[in-house]
Amino acid sequence: METSNKPILNINNLKTYFPIKRGILSKTVGYIRAVDGVSLSINQGETLGLVGESGCGKTTLARTIVKLDPAKSGSILFEENDILKIDENTLRSLREKIQIIFQDPFSSLNPRMTVIDILTEGLIEHGIIHLRQKKEKALALLNDVAMDANALHRYPHEFSGGQRQRISIARAISMKPKLIICDEAVSALDVSIQAQIINLLTDLKNEYGLSYLFISHDLGAVSNIADRTAVMYSGQIVEYAPTANIINEPLHPYTKALISAIPHAGENKGQRTILKGDVPSPSNPPSGCRFNPRCPIAVQKCTTDTPRLEKKGENHFAACHLV
Repeated sequence: METSNKPILNINNLKTYFPIKRGILSKTVGYIRAVDGVSLSINQGETLGLVGESGCGKTTLARTIVKLDPAKSGSILFEENDILKIDENTLRSLREKIQIIFQDPFSSLNPRMTVIDILTEGLIEHGIIHLRQKKEKALALLNDVAMDANALHRYPHEFSGGQRQRISIARAISMKPKLIICDEAVSALDVSIQAQIINLLTDLKNEYGLSYLFISHDLGAVSNIADRTAVMYSGQIVEYAPTANIINEPLHPYTKALISAIPHAGENKGQRTILKGDVPSPSNPPSGCRFNPRCPIAVQKCTTDTPRLEKKGENHFAACHLV
């Protein structure tokens, strides 16, 4: 399926803060700024990669999109509906169209349910199929993810990690969604299995006309599936461009460090940038550019002025004073 220029998801200046409470009266003394002013869009039929180190806010962003975590401000438009403002009935219908594939397929699958029940529970709950159609539908879904019929009456613990993730994918596509959020969907798998799952996701995208938000800390995995890629650091987007541009012509120093960790990637082949320190605490981020304490090229301005995400080239945006 070709990518259209019409956004299916449009996120504007999204902020998700969690209060820090202390004392007997649980007084709010600060906030954890997990997502702090993120703006992104995903077009119909597109895979948008979201990459960054652990703790940068990727999963919180995903949970906020489906309203599992409350947003402080901003907007999330899905098919022109602002997810943050709609009522529960509308949200329920929208959740059929937005599904999530989680990192750990073992913990996300009910260990007391067989595969046939896992795959059809949502369909029956939403009145999409009748009980008599369970087996037929479950078999069709297993076929879509290249699994045999003998899996129907088995439990999650009887499968390998890759097979469990295929079951999770089958459950996600069962509702015929328009957008699937893949939250570190391949990071717990062996490299060879990762490639199989990425190929499967690509095939399903073309067959079902899906759009993906593909979240990962591994830019190498993202480069194999994403049309565009956004780089996230400390709750903010620092670079945003077509994936080929991110890999071959990275602009932000943080992106360059991530690229250098991929074997034989683009112009940074053979070079490795080792970043010192960790992602800053979201409860006490540094002033100016949040990357400045770890940046190898930071200047005085980087410690005082916050850079904006600005256009630096054709469809290429970066938040850096020195680009």
